[in-house]
Amino acid sequence: MTEYLLKYHRAIKDIGPNHWNSLLNGDDNPFVSYAFLDALENSGTIRENYGWQALHLALYDAQGELMAACPSYLKHNSHGEFIFDWAWANAYAQNGLDYYPKLLCAVPYSPVTGPRLLARDSACKRALILAMQQSCNELNLSSAHANFLELDDVALFRDAGWLARMDIQFHWRNPPDARKWRTFADFIGAMSAKKRKNILQERAKVAKAGLRIERRSGLELTPAHWIQIHALYQLTFDIKGNTPALTQAFFLDFAARSPTQVLAVLAFDSSENMVAMALCFRSSSTLYGRYWGASVEIPGLHFECCYYQGIEYCLEHGLDTFEPGAQGEHKLARGFLPTQTHSSHFIVDRRFRDGIARHLAEERRQRDAYQAELLRHSPFLAD
Repeated sequence: MTEYLLKYHRAIKDIGPNHWNSLLNGDDNPFVSYAFLDALENSGTIRENYGWQALHLALYDAQGELMAACPSYLKHNSHGEFIFDWAWANAYAQNGLDYYPKLLCAVPYSPVTGPRLLARDSACKRALILAMQQSCNELNLSSAHANFLELDDVALFRDAGWLARMDIQFHWRNPPDARKWRTFADFIGAMSAKKRKNILQERAKVAKAGLRIERRSGLELTPAHWIQIHALYQLTFDIKGNTPALTQAFFLDFAARSPTQVLAVLAFDSSENMVAMALCFRSSSTLYGRYWGASVEIPGLHFECCYYQGIEYCLEHGLDTFEPGAQGEHKLARGFLPTQTHSSHFIVDRRFRDGIARHLAEERRQRDAYQAELLRHSPFLAD
């Protein structure tokens, strides 16, 4: 087995854009791009007082060539992960042990499936998994975690003895081949009459409110737009009494580097005030709904901006998948079906590992049953 030198990088800039992006193998998932991850660090979004400390693992061969790396962080809490392990941390605390810090391989504040093991080949991926385990011993960590994994990588983690965990999100997918939808009318035409009527009524309410809805790429957004977009994003957190993690500088930085991967759905009132926004990112195949904010309450506006405009965009631009964000059973009636997401977990202490394994087995049975029940309420007509 080839041996690699493991290095820890406390900033992605220490690896550099060319070396990092060379490991993507043409994958244009925006969340693992150098531009996205570096913008998080440069903008003050990654902050130790928020529980995030960049610690990117990288493997080098004997000639010093980068062979594998992963976006990884020392975590001092479980905020911004969307894979909830608070109960595990509490179990450690009740036994007088420290769960934090832990190692997390993930994209901060982004519950989005995508590549996590960036590597030249599958052998390098396996070596990177072992390096994560090695880091637990070297850094005296309780555990290592990898969130929102692609299925092929789940299998590699399982082969290395990691625990597998499954959760449910709601995704829109355009059917293949002859059943493929070309228009929004095709899409709702595949639904039951009741669901189709409800969607049309929701869209009609927004139209009646007199708002102008626009879709703009990052190329069409000015700094003034970004100030308003971030203000609306921040307002959402203020209303809920939470702290917004992403800074205005992050939005400006990433949009400047990757404008074609940005889509903003904007709502303007009759005085040309921006009163709502839904911010999305995209790859060549998938639209990712990420952030929402509004200064007005209008029935159906959230669904219009966050769901229906995104579906129309996918249909117009040939994208097959729309991931609108974590959670939300209300998405089912609007054409987003329950879809499994996956994470993997390496627990150093065998006693806790065995207990968590039993918990995950039962949790998996419950979530399989939950997904099956949701699918029985699909809004689509049977084939």
